[in-house]
Amino acid sequence: MYTIKTTEIMKKVMKDYFLSLESGKNKVAWCTSVGPAELLRSFGFEVYFPENHGALLGATRTAMDFIPEAIKCGYSGHICSYTTADIGSYLKKQSPLQKHYGMKGAPKPDIIAYNTNQCREVEDWFTFYADEFNCPIVGIQPPRYLDEVTQDEVDLVVKQMKKMIPVCEKVSGRKFDLDNFKKTVELSKEATLLWQNVLKTSTAKNAPISYFDGTIHMGPIVVLRGTQIAKDYYTLLLAELEENVKNNVGFITKAKTRIFWEGMPIWGKLRMMSDLFANNDSAVVASTYCSSWVFDKFDENDPWNSTARAYTEIFINRSDKAKEKMLTEWLEEYNIDGIVYHDTKTCFNNSNAKFGMPQRLQKITGIPSLIIEGDLCDLRFFSEGQSITKIETFLEQIEDIKVLN
Repeated sequence: MYTIKTTEIMKKVMKDYFLSLESGKNKVAWCTSVGPAELLRSFGFEVYFPENHGALLGATRTAMDFIPEAIKCGYSGHICSYTTADIGSYLKKQSPLQKHYGMKGAPKPDIIAYNTNQCREVEDWFTFYADEFNCPIVGIQPPRYLDEVTQDEVDLVVKQMKKMIPVCEKVSGRKFDLDNFKKTVELSKEATLLWQNVLKTSTAKNAPISYFDGTIHMGPIVVLRGTQIAKDYYTLLLAELEENVKNNVGFITKAKTRIFWEGMPIWGKLRMMSDLFANNDSAVVASTYCSSWVFDKFDENDPWNSTARAYTEIFINRSDKAKEKMLTEWLEEYNIDGIVYHDTKTCFNNSNAKFGMPQRLQKITGIPSLIIEGDLCDLRFFSEGQSITKIETFLEQIEDIKVLN
């Protein structure tokens, strides 16, 4: 059975990270997953990511225990299930962090920071906690749905980021240090480029890491950007995967089809979906989701402009025209036979099957597509039997097309 040996190291890295949040050694900043973590770390904050906790609630299938609690408070069951599950978890004072790591729960924030480059929900979500904990909240609201990100947009985001400085100084008790910020950006850049190379190993004929593996191994690049720990981890993971490529060892032997996953994971069904594709000799080799933490524009010599640009240029923050261009390049790079769109019912912003993109992209690339309905955490929106039938039929059709060609 194929295994990635570095997984055991990753588990320890993540455990140590979570336990550090309760150590009391440093103050804690809460941050959105694609938010200004580097700036926060330069002030010495430990950085906690509620979206990561939302994913944990989904993966452990505990989200449905908590979503009703948020709904009682007036949060719709149709908004982001990360938000409703996480708020419900807080209200019930229950979390997988207690069982898995012996923690009391999510750490109390000293400051909260968000970036609406993903969605407006993060602002509402984080404002709930700012009110609950009576702590400062700072936010970045970049222009959205852009074909191209120009210097005008970058300047606007830089201005908003710099407004965070006085609040961070007051909460942390430290003056802003440009050299600290540069060093943190440099570590982030080095880790994110390693992560990019990890993902690119699956351009190999026998891909050594699947999209499903990627959703697990992306943990450190999400929660430990700007640290030596993340850089060291991806150095080890990349070395292992490159050795597998060299030895022609992949996670599926002689895959019949290569699939691209577009959209969010169905966290509570990762294992089921992974087995489904593998049992049909299909390798899901790439995704938009795992690529969301590739920030190859980071430059420690120009930390303000480069981080502002990197966080504004992310896939989810772009126009359909820009997204289609990025997808077209990925589909060619990974030699994709078919694309599966996950129409995530409570994540409107990261579902790209609602406005004709699958049809347009198929016309551009000739690559067939399938849309499945589901959700990040709320499994009431996912039909396992229906999805299995649709996926198996789709994979058979792709195999037939390849034979005919």
